[in-house]
Amino acid sequence: MLSPICVYCGAARGKRPEYAEAARALGAAMARRGVGLVYGGGAVGLMGVVADALIEEGAGDTIVGVITRELMDKELGHRAVRDLRIVDSMHQRKKAMADIAKGFVALPGGLGTLDELFEIITWAQLAIHDCPIGILNVRVHGRGFYDGLLAFLDELAEEEFLRIDPRLALVVDDDADRLLDKMDAQPALQRLGWQR
Repeated sequence: MLSPICVYCGAARGKRPEYAEAARALGAAMARRGVGLVYGGGAVGLMGVVADALIEEGAGDTIVGVITRELMDKELGHRAVRDLRIVDSMHQRKKAMADIAKGFVALPGGLGTLDELFEIITWAQLAIHDCPIGILNVRVHGRGFYDGLLAFLDELAEEEFLRIDPRLALVVDDDADRLLDKMDAQPALQRLGWQR
């Protein structure tokens, strides 16, 4: 089992209850499997929901939060996370999380989530890591939150701007347990999605 997994998600809860439900389901699924969490250290938004789910399941000691001093000073850090690491910059935060993680999952989120997701996909393309990258594609009103982004990545690949096949490099599902199963089963070369 891949552990810990770094979860990228919004510091907001979003407009729809399905987003928080998916975050809670992911945290609970990780806890049941003994999978640790690495995340941005926040108590707010979907970040807080994921961390709270692990804590409620008795897996709080498997959580590593990484937060900037500025955000901590604004009292956004999760006070119940025992291993809360404070860094000076967002760059240090992302690097620290990536260094710890054995896999990555993106939940719904905004620009920060997309920044983190694209950076970790880029690092896979550059062979900096070969860890699985999952997208929990939360379904709302018959479509997945990340459907548009996945279609755009397909277009980038079709136009030969990617050296990886996004459909091989990314593990996508709308169910937390199935996503974790797929990530755990994916071989390293397929994770990279190198086209030969």
